Amino acid sequence: MPFTREQLSAIDKSPIKAPVAVNFMGLITDEQADRKHHGGPLKAVHQLSTATYDQINAEFGLKVRIGTLGENLTTEAVNNLPEMTEATVCIGDVFQYGDIGTSDSVQLRLVQPRRPCYKINDQIGQFTKVPNIASWITKQGISGWYFEVARDGMIDANLPVYLIERPYPFANLKTLWQLANTKEKFAAETIEPWLAIDCLEESWKTVLKKKIQQN
Repeated sequence: MPFTREQLSAIDKSPIKAPVAVNFMGLITDEQADRKHHGGPLKAVHQLSTATYDQINAEFGLKVRIGTLGENLTTEAVNNLPEMTEATVCIGDVFQYGDIGTSDSVQLRLVQPRRPCYKINDQIGQFTKVPNIASWITKQGISGWYFEVARDGMIDANLPVYLIERPYPFANLKTLWQLANTKEKFAAETIEPWLAIDCLEESWKTVLKKKIQQN
């Protein structure tokens, strides 16, 4: 749809009820107007915790609805399991959206956090005069994450979600966000395990390399 600073944007998402095919570029019905900064195999699917909306609405007295910030997926925890948030998911995690043993269930690998940008300001700014919510979101580290597609398949509302691989249990997004966004420097042994993560998107490794303390 028409947007503030560009001719078009697809940031405003709407719920869908029918099954959708997912390939290496993401949901086949999804669109990105700015293909330079959005979409592609390493940003194929975007998930955002619903807690992000709870935090924004509580902090600024808003009623921003799910889907406003461009995510493709949200999940709801069941059976006393933890919610999927930046504190509970890790780089390299592979999640299956669909029943175990079902060959057409899509599998998604978490490869990077989302970096908030001015489009969040413009999107929420349609409803309020609150300045620079993107900066506030950055400080909170609640911007969600991107998946690459590990296995093509079908996705639908109300599917079960299973964590089927966790090769880097130390690499939760909250910790990565803190390391990448602080002005502090760290001993090499703190950073090097992150650099050894083969699926971590390269721009994040570039940032982390600069955090190594030089003696």
